[in-house]
Amino acid sequence: MIKSPTLVAALAALLAAGPCIAGVGADEAAKLKSELTPLGAEKAGNKDNTIPAWSGGWTKAIPGDQPNGKRGDPFKDEKPLFSISAANVQQYADKLAEGTVAMLRKFPEDFRVDVYPTHRTAAAPAWVYENTFKNATRGSYANGVPTGVYGGIPFPIPKTGEEVIWNHSLRWQGSTLRFSGTQYQFTSDGRTVMALDGTIDQQMPYYLEGGSPEEFAKDADYFTIRILNSGPPIRAGESIVARSNLDASKDQSWLYLTGQRRVRKLPNPCCDTPTPTSSGLMSFDEVFAWFGGLQRFDWKLVGKKEVFIPYNNNKMLQPKSDSEMLGKHSLNPDHVRWELHRVWVVDATLKAGQRHQAAKSRYYCDEDTWQCAIADRWDAKGQLWKTVFTTNFVAPDMPGTVTFGYGYHDLLSGVGYFTNLQNSKSSQYSLQKRLPDSVFTPDAMAGEGVR
Repeated sequence: MIKSPTLVAALAALLAAGPCIAGVGADEAAKLKSELTPLGAEKAGNKDNTIPAWSGGWTKAIPGDQPNGKRGDPFKDEKPLFSISAANVQQYADKLAEGTVAMLRKFPEDFRVDVYPTHRTAAAPAWVYENTFKNATRGSYANGVPTGVYGGIPFPIPKTGEEVIWNHSLRWQGSTLRFSGTQYQFTSDGRTVMALDGTIDQQMPYYLEGGSPEEFAKDADYFTIRILNSGPPIRAGESIVARSNLDASKDQSWLYLTGQRRVRKLPNPCCDTPTPTSSGLMSFDEVFAWFGGLQRFDWKLVGKKEVFIPYNNNKMLQPKSDSEMLGKHSLNPDHVRWELHRVWVVDATLKAGQRHQAAKSRYYCDEDTWQCAIADRWDAKGQLWKTVFTTNFVAPDMPGTVTFGYGYHDLLSGVGYFTNLQNSKSSQYSLQKRLPDSVFTPDAMAGEGVR
């Protein structure tokens, strides 16, 4: 056999770039219009009837919802079916993440899991459903980057762990939002300290209606955010702008420092680098349980499992003050709703030659919303180190069941963190008209700088 040097070089380049995964066939994609929901979950309930069938999600108005104001709770009259504590955790351990079990045992007096009836509220606009259907066959994944996708779940019928994690990163969260929120540290000795009080503008260019994969690929910034700090006093006037790209090497973040009155570009807004918004307490890839490029880990799709996760937490938006939401070592369990849901389980193991504080992580990603609800992380010694978690709420005005707060607990030191409490705010997640792209630039941040 005669081997062309050019052909050999081309094949070598393809192998070095990593596997290329194409979309599913038309027959398999057709399941999104029959046995699967339009976003890719199993439409049927479970055999025990503890998880109901999906019947279209929650799209009707919620009593108490105020346009651009406070939000109501569609399940305000429901009571917990049962509670899981340190005393009975072993009875339910098979349906709990390891980090949740560890929290129950570490903080037996402060942490509790109140389990409520499961409601499958996930929904999205019709155009998101249609784009998701198109993405199933036209999308592909190569060298860490999804291509040929836009405006919907990129891989609604996933075959790999990478695809599930990209579904989380590109899940439906609305297009443009504005909200104010506070962030708190839980200290190991049982105190809470405010780390940030800010106003956030968040826009997902990936979900701007009317676009196309070809148009989006010209830039490929899928998530943009601007945070303006009003507190605590030492941080008032600071701001940060971030732009996340499908190609993680193109991610960019800038910070405005009041003391210097200058905008500084962050050198490495990636991976286990501490985030400025959390005062360095969380890493970039712990935002929303997972955030950013996948390049440092090997990803394995373990399968599906029924797990108790925080869900439909409009309940958390009802207390009038932050103090009502804050316990000594965690959120006040009286105001946190947990439900049984099917999740995709994905393991991430640090690649040989790569560096990261977490040697292994496990992600529990909800099949309906694709939001990774819980992430457990192990350190280099094999110790269960952190449990990271997210919460969501029902927003029929989008429509959707979308992420709001997130945080973590360090199971070794006892320190914790939670972002985006909005109980003291007059507005809770306000839908906005499309913002100019220039809003999410360092030039705009420099022009607005104060102090």
